[in-house]
Amino acid sequence: MAERRRDTGDGRGAGETGAPRPGEALERAWNGLVATARRTVSDGLVVGTSGNVSVRVGDTVLVTPTGVPYDRLTPEDICGVSLDGRRVLGSLVPTSELPMHLAVYRSTDARAVVHTHAVHATAVSTLVTELPLVHYMSAALGGPVRVASYATYGTEKLAENMLRALRDRTACLLQNHGTLAHGATLDQAYDRTAQLEWMCRVWLTASSVPGLTPTLLTEDQVAQAGERLKGYGQP
Repeated sequence: MAERRRDTGDGRGAGETGAPRPGEALERAWNGLVATARRTVSDGLVVGTSGNVSVRVGDTVLVTPTGVPYDRLTPEDICGVSLDGRRVLGSLVPTSELPMHLAVYRSTDARAVVHTHAVHATAVSTLVTELPLVHYMSAALGGPVRVASYATYGTEKLAENMLRALRDRTACLLQNHGTLAHGATLDQAYDRTAQLEWMCRVWLTASSVPGLTPTLLTEDQVAQAGERLKGYGQP
């Protein structure tokens, strides 16, 4: 005799949980990814489809497709790959920068990655090998932000260079290219991207004043700020 499900009063039978089904989790993650990708455009961090965004759900990586304007993406356009790069969801071709995204997921505990061609950050990437410590928010990215050596976009070589610059960091600059940041969520990865662009703008602005040189922080000062940042916000 089949066991009767007991009504719990919240729309679920006894033994059921509030955990989303795999399809629901992927749908929500895709909607969040599309919203984040559109935000990179509206906030001026990319032009057209020049950046890309991804989010990891289990062993599936959802990623923006190549060459498709973000305002045209719909739930039916979901694009997903396995950690070894095999397409497992959708029919659209993933971003050409997929090697960078997968390299991050294989090497870190990141759940989301944002890559942009932000103007000020890209400009800084052509001038220095490391973003000068112009502000203590460098601590939020793990310390001085390094610049990954240039390599052709979409290549494994660029992914290798990026990983070296990203060691012990949550963001890096890509020489003559842009930025990459990761986080535990899409919001965190995006926030780190925005903070990096802002710090690059501050340094460029301060450096442009004739006859004056920006005062920089020491690594110890940044580390002290990092300790305070750990307790920032509401509990």
